[in-house]
Amino acid sequence: MSWFSQRAKWISPTKLRELGILGMNSRNIDYIGRNNDRSRYPLVDNKLKTKQVAEQHGMSVPKLFGVVSIQREVQDLERILEGIDKFVIKPAQGSGGKGILVITERRGDEFIKSTGAVLDYRDVKRHASNILSGLYSLGGRPDVAMIEDMIDFDQMLINYSHEGVPDIRVIVYHGFPVMAMMRCSTHASDGKANLHQGAVGVGIDIVNGRSLYAVQNNIKVDRHPDTGYRFDELALPHWDQVLKLSSGCYEMTGLGYFGADIVLDKNKGPVVLELNARPGLAIQIANQTGLAKRLQKIDEQPSNELSVEQRVSFAQQMFG
Repeated sequence: MSWFSQRAKWISPTKLRELGILGMNSRNIDYIGRNNDRSRYPLVDNKLKTKQVAEQHGMSVPKLFGVVSIQREVQDLERILEGIDKFVIKPAQGSGGKGILVITERRGDEFIKSTGAVLDYRDVKRHASNILSGLYSLGGRPDVAMIEDMIDFDQMLINYSHEGVPDIRVIVYHGFPVMAMMRCSTHASDGKANLHQGAVGVGIDIVNGRSLYAVQNNIKVDRHPDTGYRFDELALPHWDQVLKLSSGCYEMTGLGYFGADIVLDKNKGPVVLELNARPGLAIQIANQTGLAKRLQKIDEQPSNELSVEQRVSFAQQMFG
């Protein structure tokens, strides 16, 4: 366990505040509660709506092959998937990476997962049916299944992920990118970029996109557990574009506090994967610094309307 996470676990709430560590209650009340109008939540809680509004704002998103909304449409999957070798099926209202099926290869009517497991049409249809029943959705509500193009991620990152696509989480406050990390999938996480399932969280310097620190299950790691590559050599390409894309989601959603999840496609560059109105706090461990003081610096600024470029520049000057 890292020094930072040890200190965060054992010291008093007063000392945690002095260190600038944002706790769950403060996140919920002071930042999410005060800055996120609940009427805007559907734009981020529903990935299909996020995709639609992002496209309206001219933002790059994964291609949508089709949507299955009711059980009788499950049989349409054979038509939707005709000629498609790589794809992702996900619940529109899922959370925590649950219910995401990633197919990286196809051999006739056989579908190969990122882990190497082989599925057939019956398995794929069953998965879609489970999504519709609400098995993976927030609160168990009936859901819809989205069939998207699989991200062909930038080959510069191939050594920092295993059996899945690495993504970049950026915390955005009033349009300012305040903290970032890359989430690297592992064998333990079943190819999902989810820290709770065993992915590695890598703190990223807001200024230049270089790695700062890496943790898996809150324990410091120097290398990817599956590929063996050192995290201190990681430098993300297209970093300014990543920050601008994340910052631009502020105008798109109208939310004051959220997490933007960005992936780097080797052909499209930075792409919006999804948004989160209640982003977790583990990003502080990955960065070995607290969010609270950075958020307070934004609150201290005049409420002048700034462009995306100005907000990104300000963040890089303040948090470098």
